Amino acid sequence: MIRWGLCCIFREAPIKFRRTTAKYSARLSTVERRRHFSDICRHNAGSLFEALQFCRHNDIRAFRINSQILPLKTHPLLGYEIEDLPQSTEIVNAFKKCKTYGRRHDLRTSFHPDQFILLSSPNPEVTRRSIADLRYQAEVADWVGADVINIHAGGAYGNKGEALKRLVSQIRRLPKCVRRRLTLENDDRVYTPRDLLPVCERLEIPFVYDLHHHRCLPDGRNVENTTRQALETWNREPLFHISSPLYPRQDRNPRSHHDYINPDDFPDSWLNLGITVDVEAKAKELAVLDLMKAIEKKHQKIKRICKVATWYGLKSDPGNER
Repeated sequence: MIRWGLCCIFREAPIKFRRTTAKYSARLSTVERRRHFSDICRHNAGSLFEALQFCRHNDIRAFRINSQILPLKTHPLLGYEIEDLPQSTEIVNAFKKCKTYGRRHDLRTSFHPDQFILLSSPNPEVTRRSIADLRYQAEVADWVGADVINIHAGGAYGNKGEALKRLVSQIRRLPKCVRRRLTLENDDRVYTPRDLLPVCERLEIPFVYDLHHHRCLPDGRNVENTTRQALETWNREPLFHISSPLYPRQDRNPRSHHDYINPDDFPDSWLNLGITVDVEAKAKELAVLDLMKAIEKKHQKIKRICKVATWYGLKSDPGNER
């Protein structure tokens, strides 16, 4: 059975996550800034709980948490430890309440840090900041019970082979709190499943298969074989991504995501898998609910076809004649 996943924010549901900017926050005094961050953190913890409630009541059983749920947490000048904030205990407890609720209702949470996580970078400062960001997200993941921190491999920097070696080296150095949640995903510009699956198998890290990215950056492998190999990297419920192109025609940029998912883009080979599928679409919860209905119709159609085929098979089998 597919576990459908909603990504980060809502299109119409009145659930909002707050953010802030470094420019605004830098104008505040230290006391004001910490109070400002504290207010946003508490608000976002409450919004996450509301998001999980929405998911439960709409049979959406996975939610991706925005990586800025604690604003500017690792900023080089404005960053902070949670203990620095007023009401830090209340903030942590509010996030832990989300973990309790999620486990009670079998809701899965995950993180997908932004493009600034670059473990393959040749710049030591970039990788240092990337690891600091992953540590922060692992801290929040522990509070909320998230089992996935999913990243891309980064750039090739003129030599994909050397970049992959740096990626492997940095992953091996990650703290356990990050490493046990870390997953790798193929992207639409540099790294294909063919590039990353050997890395995942070597390091025993799960591979998040993004089908849209694979269609944008093909590697000669088909969906069925890539799916099978991706499944084998997981020691828990696999997580995949689905999206549809905004411009399906070949003469337009295929990378941009559509508001909704075209059901024809969903592979038949996924229909009966026990996986989480994060729906990456601009219409957010509307797109998830729309795809859920479409796939259910597809399931029912296949069942009817199988039932008719079985009936005709029995009718044509001489052994069933009396």
